[in-house]
Amino acid sequence: MTLPFGVIIAGGAGQRLGGVRKAELRVGGVRLLERVAAAFGLVAAPLLIATGPHRAPAPLPDGALAVPDLPAAVGGPLAGLAAAVAALKQSGIESGVLVSAPVDTPFLPAGFAQVIADALGQAEAIYARHGQDFYPPVAAWRLEALQSLLGDLGRGCAPASLKALHRQLGSAELDWPAGENNPFININTLAELLAAEKRERQHNPPQIS
Repeated sequence: MTLPFGVIIAGGAGQRLGGVRKAELRVGGVRLLERVAAAFGLVAAPLLIATGPHRAPAPLPDGALAVPDLPAAVGGPLAGLAAAVAALKQSGIESGVLVSAPVDTPFLPAGFAQVIADALGQAEAIYARHGQDFYPPVAAWRLEALQSLLGDLGRGCAPASLKALHRQLGSAELDWPAGENNPFININTLAELLAAEKRERQHNPPQIS
């Protein structure tokens, strides 16, 4: 079995959370960075951590590698994806499947990297959907289809967002069963962080010794 590569997009500044790095937040007592890294499951080493313009979160998960944004006029999740593509290319890797997910998705399903990589089929990319909600950063990408992205960034003609990139690639959708709790919710506000903690406690109540 050929393992996909993986990148956790962890460059968000958490401005609506008072400037706290999202990677350092905890749900169920576990840092979001560790939760998402564990949920990825088996990926080809190293697991990439896209840090944006910031210093790398410390400590990194075992075997992970921090990759900063490229010096291009683009930010957000698109910049994190481009940083991962550039890091793999620098290592001589320009083909295969790259799975991405943001660091603020505390309920990403276990083994998700292989699940979405298997769902890719013949498409150039695929993103997750739950009911009416869709999640462009929670995705799998063919590295061959992303090689032109680096050149487009250098020329200032890259897509403006991951959503635009998915449109350009004609991406497929991975429809998660709508009856289940949404595993792709992300955390942008204190209220959402508290809701995530409540959900975690409902599903994994603390043990009383």
